[in-house]
Amino acid sequence: MSAAMPTSVIDVAAGLVFRNGKLLITKRYDDAHLGGMWEFPGGKREQNETFQECVVRELREELGIEVKVGALVESVTHEYPGKTVHLKFFICEWLKKEPLPLGCAECKWVAQKELKGFEFPEADARLLRRLQSQSALWGLR
Repeated sequence: MSAAMPTSVIDVAAGLVFRNGKLLITKRYDDAHLGGMWEFPGGKREQNETFQECVVRELREELGIEVKVGALVESVTHEYPGKTVHLKFFICEWLKKEPLPLGCAECKWVAQKELKGFEFPEADARLLRRLQSQSALWGLR
């Protein structure tokens, strides 16, 4: 009798950074897990780090930008083969520095109607539906 291997749970924090009616998205490196897909910038939470601290650190490392973390918009737990991710998405106010793809393949500002033209991981599906249908989210800071 064999028991199923337990999957590890990875805490991830991501930022929804809006500017001039557009949202900042990033593209994963082709050789990464879910390679080539677009996502909201962020990353794995380190031990003893809050989700909010993680967003600030990750956006600085990945894009070189400074943000102020605001409201939690969505919290999702999603199972992939061999791992489970627990994602928290926060509205972020862009403070300074232009985003550069320092820790991602590409970064881009997109309008609400353009979101459907990008392929995102399954874990982002519920948030994407909200972003595409709820214009009010685009006005939150």
